[in-house]
Amino acid sequence: MHICFLTPEYPHPDLGKSGGLGTSIKNLATRLVKEGVKVTVVVMGQKQDAVFMEEHVTFHAIKQREYTFLGFYRYRKFLERYLNHLCRVEEIDLIEAPDWTGITAFMKLQRPLVIRFNGSDAYFCKLDGRPQKKKNYLFEKWALFGADYLLSVSRFTADETRGIFGLKKEITVIPNSIDVNRFVPQPEKEQADRVFYFGTLIRKKGVLELAPIYNLVHASQPNTQFIFAGKDVVDVFTGKSTKAMIVDSVNDAVKESIHFLEELPYSDIQEEIAKATVVVLPSFAEAMPMTWLEAMAMGKALVTSDIGWAKELMIDDETGFTVHPKDHQTYANKISLLLTNKTLRDPLGRQARKRVADHFSSKVITQKNIDFYKSIINNQDKS
Repeated sequence: MHICFLTPEYPHPDLGKSGGLGTSIKNLATRLVKEGVKVTVVVMGQKQDAVFMEEHVTFHAIKQREYTFLGFYRYRKFLERYLNHLCRVEEIDLIEAPDWTGITAFMKLQRPLVIRFNGSDAYFCKLDGRPQKKKNYLFEKWALFGADYLLSVSRFTADETRGIFGLKKEITVIPNSIDVNRFVPQPEKEQADRVFYFGTLIRKKGVLELAPIYNLVHASQPNTQFIFAGKDVVDVFTGKSTKAMIVDSVNDAVKESIHFLEELPYSDIQEEIAKATVVVLPSFAEAMPMTWLEAMAMGKALVTSDIGWAKELMIDDETGFTVHPKDHQTYANKISLLLTNKTLRDPLGRQARKRVADHFSSKVITQKNIDFYKSIINNQDKS
């Protein structure tokens, strides 16, 4: 079996910046090859063309082509020709692509196309309550209607996406996974009074709600240090730096307790998670967040949001606490409770790790993906 992933990102130093989407693909790709599946990853939008192999995964970096007219269409048709040639030469069985911005719109591929919902632009716009560019909506709709099979990382994302685009096809749900042997608890590194957020500094991740929440936490726990790790972005509504908006919204006393680590290398994130007393992830918009899986796998006590997908991953009062990010007082109370109560904090962390190991480990999820791929290939053989 030979699977090809088409993606705009992948966490590799030669392939530009990557977020949760790229991480989820890497986790699956590296595990698939361990199970004897041949994997090719085609990364579009790169600075230069390149073909190389690493950890038994073959990579095709595809340079972003520039066109004077209809560039969005012509680049996709270029990718179509490239992929179809690759399928013939390398005997690829199927192609998988994400739903984000409809990168497979206009393509006619010679192998079955699976689109996995990690959250389309339309999906996130709906959850954010902001308008979407009509072009992006149309690209995503054309891509989804052109797919042979649909796959989602959460039931919530599947149902929301179905409603947004009026999809009729069956949507299989297979969540993201994580290597629980790589993300492991390191209790000896935990530091007292350290609250940690990691991920992009952007409104949809709920980080602006952390300012009033931290004001409340600091009032009762003045020794607490609040750590942010992630890229700062310009806020879509105000045009201001999200980091600056956070700083402007906290009390003067809290300003001295806030620390921004900016973007950390992926390898350093584990170190910061390990140091944390409590991890906070108050997002308004996710599909199946890798940050949550990583913190849970490392046995950390979490306070997350309670929206949609959260109920498929977290169990309130068992793997941590789930609270709506707008409920600042309750959110602050849960953080303070975990900061001051180790006998509560540690069991929650252990349960969080157990839940990830039982339901979201790479071993468990990879087999579900293999079974899904095999069913598609077997259907093709019969036809």
